[in-house]
Amino acid sequence: MPSVLDQIIDGVREDLAGREARTPLERLRRQCDGLPAPRDAEALLRRPGLSVIAEVKRSSPSKGALSDIPDPAALASAYAAGGATAISVLTEQRRFGGSLADLEAVRAAVDVPVLRKDFIVTEYQVWEARAHGADIVLLIVAALDDRRLSDLMALAGSLGLTCLVEVHDEAEATRAVDAGASVIGVNNRNLKTLDVDIETFARIAPLIPASCVRVAESGVRGPEEAAVFARAGADAILVGEALVVGGDPEAGVRSMIAAGEQA
Repeated sequence: MPSVLDQIIDGVREDLAGREARTPLERLRRQCDGLPAPRDAEALLRRPGLSVIAEVKRSSPSKGALSDIPDPAALASAYAAGGATAISVLTEQRRFGGSLADLEAVRAAVDVPVLRKDFIVTEYQVWEARAHGADIVLLIVAALDDRRLSDLMALAGSLGLTCLVEVHDEAEATRAVDAGASVIGVNNRNLKTLDVDIETFARIAPLIPASCVRVAESGVRGPEEAAVFARAGADAILVGEALVVGGDPEAGVRSMIAAGEQA
C-alpha cells in the first residue's frame, strides 16, 4: 500500500501536469529574467539566536482544516513583525490548501526570505518557485533519489535559491550531508505515517555537521518545545500549526524566539 508521502506526490504530479500544459518551461524561465536576486536566507539563518521560520498553513493531512487564512499577506506581515527570520508558504493544494498565489501574496508583503514549501520532485517546480518569488525551496530526501536530489540542489543553487533539505531518519541525514546540503531540516513527523516524535531531532542532529544550519520541523507547540529544540542544537525551528491556531501570530513568534534565547 502506498505511503501517505507517495499518495501526496501522486497528486502533486497530476496537478503539476496541468500547470506545465498551461505554462511551458521556456515561458516560465523567461518569467525569471530580470527578477531581483533572491535573499540570502542561509546567512540570515546563521545569525545568533533561535530563528523562527513561520508558516502560512491552512490545513494538513494529519489534522485537516486548521485556519481559513483569508489574507496570507497579513499573516506573513504579523510573523515578520514578530521577528520571524523567514516565512514558509505551503503551495500544495490538495492536502494543505495552499497555492502559488499565496506565495506571490506573501512575497509582495514582506522583505524577509520566503520558502516555497511543497513536494518538489521536478526541475519545473524549482523554476516555479523562483518565478513566483521564493528565496528558499524545500527538498524532501524521502521523496528523491540521490541523483535527483543533487540535480535539484544544483539547479536551485544556480538560481540563487537556498535549499532546505529535509530528513526524518539517520539514513536520510547521511544522504543530505553527502549531497552537500548546508541547511538541513529534521522533520519530527514521519511523512510516511504522519506520526510525530519530538525526540527525532535530538537523535539525528549529531549526525549533521556543525557547519550546517540545523532546522527542527514539526512538533513545536509553543515556547517550551522551542527551548527544547534550541538546547538540542537547533539553529531554527519551522512552525505552522501552533501559530495559525494560536490567535496572536506576532506574539507567538516573539515568545518562541525569546524561549530560544533563554535556552
